[in-house]
Amino acid sequence: MAGKLYLCATPIGNLGDMTPRVVETLQMVDVIAAEDTRNSIKLLNHFDIHTPMTSYHEYNKVEKAHQLIGQMLNGQNIALITDAGTPAISDPGEVLVRMCHEQGIIVTSLPGAAACITALTLSGLSTRRFCFEGFLPTEKKEKKLVLQELSAESRTMILYEAPHHLVRTLEELYEALGDRSVTLCRELTKKFETVMPTTFEKALEYYKTEEPRGEYVLVIEGKSFEEKRKEEIASWEDMSIEEHMAHYEAQGMDNKSAMKQVAKDRGVGKREIYQYLHGNE
Repeated sequence: MAGKLYLCATPIGNLGDMTPRVVETLQMVDVIAAEDTRNSIKLLNHFDIHTPMTSYHEYNKVEKAHQLIGQMLNGQNIALITDAGTPAISDPGEVLVRMCHEQGIIVTSLPGAAACITALTLSGLSTRRFCFEGFLPTEKKEKKLVLQELSAESRTMILYEAPHHLVRTLEELYEALGDRSVTLCRELTKKFETVMPTTFEKALEYYKTEEPRGEYVLVIEGKSFEEKRKEEIASWEDMSIEEHMAHYEAQGMDNKSAMKQVAKDRGVGKREIYQYLHGNE
């Protein structure tokens, strides 16, 4: 009978956030797959856990996943932990989880700390709708496309950033999104936890004299529906009604549906659009 994969959340700073269920599971499994065994051994020693560890990280995630899958198919139970927080979130663990599903291996997640959710709840920004971007891409073209998408995002956005890249990222976000409310969170759950509600402009001014320290979570205000609506109206105004109709018909709408949508976009009645298009007939 195949073993299971246990995704075990570990503290993001405060050891008091380790759950009894995670401690019990890490003691029970046959092997712990850890992002950095040198870092994780400190955690295991603190909780008197003596289970064997093996490394599982970004640079061996595919090859090692095959090995771990083989062990689970042979009946071993394996726990996956990351350096801090919940495995498989912006983490190579997602590869192992997918491969487990492909092989019919049961995966279960033991909830716990996650920096993105912790920061969101502290941000003071809307929590009803949000999206998680993780780290921005390093490749310039891909980053440009992501920033373009984010510029139109109406949900609250959550990003991660390292201290030595923070100012550059704030500059790129400011340029792409305009000045927005942003809450900068660092040292979450630790003694010197810092939560700074500000704006891109004010943050950049602040970091002219202050050196960024610690890993950051950026929680960013989404574009308001009112602002998006104004932009949409402005874009339609640049089109003729015929072009506007052609835009929707090219997407497969019939003439009647396209006319209804054009009227809605422009804030007028469908009859007005009909009369414009057929007035001379």
